[in-house]
Amino acid sequence: MTFLRIICIIACLLACAMVLSLHAGLRLYSPDQVWQALQGGQTPEDLIIRTLRVPRTLIGACVGAMLGLSGLLMQGATRNPLAEPGLLGVNSGAALAVVILMVTVGVTGLSGIAAAAGVGALLTVIAVFLMTSLGGRGMDPTTVLLTGVTFAAMFGAITNLLLLVDEAAMETLLFWLAGGFADRSLFLLWLGVPVLVTGTASALALSTALDVLRTDDASAAAVGVPVLRIRLASLALAALLAAAAVAMAGPIAFLGLVAPHIARRLCADATEHRKLIILSLLTGALLAVTADIVARIIVAPGEAPITTVLAVVGVPALISLLRRSRVVTA
Repeated sequence: MTFLRIICIIACLLACAMVLSLHAGLRLYSPDQVWQALQGGQTPEDLIIRTLRVPRTLIGACVGAMLGLSGLLMQGATRNPLAEPGLLGVNSGAALAVVILMVTVGVTGLSGIAAAAGVGALLTVIAVFLMTSLGGRGMDPTTVLLTGVTFAAMFGAITNLLLLVDEAAMETLLFWLAGGFADRSLFLLWLGVPVLVTGTASALALSTALDVLRTDDASAAAVGVPVLRIRLASLALAALLAAAAVAMAGPIAFLGLVAPHIARRLCADATEHRKLIILSLLTGALLAVTADIVARIIVAPGEAPITTVLAVVGVPALISLLRRSRVVTA
């Protein structure tokens, strides 16, 4: 199957999932009700569709696309198929910043939480890069990931300690840590869409260099690729996308890991990063919206954490990747 045909199929599936997201949930709405709501109806059902389901659908697609692209960039820059945004300490740094804000200022609103999460995620990545560069090994991929994991563990411990000091913040934090797109404002798209557009354009500009970087550093440098600059730019871009996603929806595991691998499996011809970028964007968005629909339905009238739903796909994929890595090493 050609690359263009696969793109069209995934785009159609994404459009269908987004339409279904407006209809499905605790209550199933008819197409007439959804259309009336989008036309500006003022019944309670119209308001639920327009103010709750439309934002969570659009934010879900945006966050999924950002995490899919972020994971692809991390895997390409580090040549590690298991790399994903959480390994840079993005999630733990965001959580620590949110807890500090709650404990010191008492802010519990989602807008304040989103701002703190974004700042915390970016500061964590900057700290990881600085610590790696001070280690004397430059931006070595393995060192970057190990430093990120170390920061994640340290920040996780500090977060737990602060929660013991202020247990009142725990309920709000646990809601945010569960990750998801419920009760999010459309205003968050003013953050997400510019980051997504800028990130996509920048990733496409780096795509040719990332193709060469897949071999090894020496070969890439021999053909004129500035290895350190490309790797740093790719990781910084991945961190920016992940930070924006965490700020919008909280930490969402597995999506950044799984989406790029599904994209590669869907089209054997898509070996160039230019094609993989488009596939990862669409696959990430489709996974996020679909997982959100399933999360609303499987434990109705409650709602399952979206990370739990994604784990059903992510854990088997992770085990498969680990087994494949062992076979290759052997």
